[in-house]
Amino acid sequence: MIAPSQSVKQKPKQFRLVKYFAVASFIVLVIFSFPFSVVISQKAKEALLESYENSALLVGENLNQQVFRDFVLPVTRQYGVIRLRDKEQQDLMDRVVRNAIHGFKVDLVNIHSINQGVIAYSTDLSLIGHKTRQTIGYKKAVMGESFSSITSSRYDLLGLGIEILGSQKKIRSYIPFMAIHPFTGERYVAGIFELIQDVSQEYHSIVRFQYLIFGLSILIMGLIFLALLLIVHKAERIIEQRMKEQQELEAQLHQAERLAALGEMVAGVSHEIKNPLGIIRSTAELLSTMPGATDTQKKLSEVINEESNRLNRIVTEFLDFARPQVPRPAPCDLGEIIKKNLLFLEPELKKRDVKIQHNLDEKVLGLMADEELLYRALLNLLINAIQSIDGSGTIDIRVEQQKDRYLLQIQDTGSGISPENLKRVFDPFFTTKEKGTGLGLAIVRKIIENHNGNISVESREGQGTNVKIWLPSTM
Repeated sequence: MIAPSQSVKQKPKQFRLVKYFAVASFIVLVIFSFPFSVVISQKAKEALLESYENSALLVGENLNQQVFRDFVLPVTRQYGVIRLRDKEQQDLMDRVVRNAIHGFKVDLVNIHSINQGVIAYSTDLSLIGHKTRQTIGYKKAVMGESFSSITSSRYDLLGLGIEILGSQKKIRSYIPFMAIHPFTGERYVAGIFELIQDVSQEYHSIVRFQYLIFGLSILIMGLIFLALLLIVHKAERIIEQRMKEQQELEAQLHQAERLAALGEMVAGVSHEIKNPLGIIRSTAELLSTMPGATDTQKKLSEVINEESNRLNRIVTEFLDFARPQVPRPAPCDLGEIIKKNLLFLEPELKKRDVKIQHNLDEKVLGLMADEELLYRALLNLLINAIQSIDGSGTIDIRVEQQKDRYLLQIQDTGSGISPENLKRVFDPFFTTKEKGTGLGLAIVRKIIENHNGNISVESREGQGTNVKIWLPSTM
């Protein structure tokens, strides 16, 4: 059997383990929700890039056709050579390019000369003549491959893949300008189209979507964490309640073991005392009735007989405690049992000037119980209440119906019980009276518990005592 102290020591470890589980679950959920949101937003970014790459390829194809048809062929026929530094050729190229990109979201178009390595044409006139940057995209375009990439004015948040709102996002595409050799008819790369498209607005919508996903993930994980905490707190309360019940059962078991051993000893001693005690009492009665007995002998016989009766009552209490009677339930009325007690105690109540208040009236409080045992238990409680009152006082008796049981309260205006003594009132042989065995309340509790009931005592020193008894209306 596990001792209560060991159970208490184990409780914090169990609770900490459950709390660690809840916190660890929340951290794991957050860790997994973050890459989940990043992956989703990354897919959206890839879809956006693919969409604009397709758009850039379409624009590039359109530029290829229109520049070759509407600029290269006419200029070659008219001037014999292409010189974009010439004002007329430059104006013609500008009209052709702007007409080709009309309806497409293109911010800038540069045409690079492969031979000279400079920007031969640009929709931004300030860039014309600038040296070409030999980027990866440019080199791939020289080899006849189209290439697109996203450029940003800012980096992502801590390098975690979460973009910062407000940054500019642009797609830079390099598309080879394919021309046809006039003599061989072969296609070759005559130049490079560089297209820049501003996708900041669309990109920011994806970033906001990413924030939304991450925020919702955190919210959902937070709700799950709160649910786990509620489960943990509920589990703690259940475990704590179970541990209290276990400790109470262990205490009751230890108490029962001690009382069983004590009961066996008391039963044996009481049995050995009762027989010679009966002989002493009968002998004293016989001596007082013998012819020639003096007054002194008769008085001594009465003293012996009286003390024998008192000792017999004490031995009877010991036997009642050691071998409690099993209730024989039968239909009875709790109110009538209480009234019989009050009728029996009426002379003592008048003698001590103690008044009785009750709410019994004509109530029928039927229950299945052993009337004789309940009578003895309630008589013991009422006698204790009377004896606790020094001078005049009041005893209030209240019975309340609670579903399938009765609540009986016996409250007196006596001297009360100190807190340290209140904890021991049901302990066998504990008493504060000069002439008492300390078994009265222990026997009362056994009787009540044998009727499937409960008893408790509430008291304040100097303010009186309230005894509460719960009895089922059926057994």
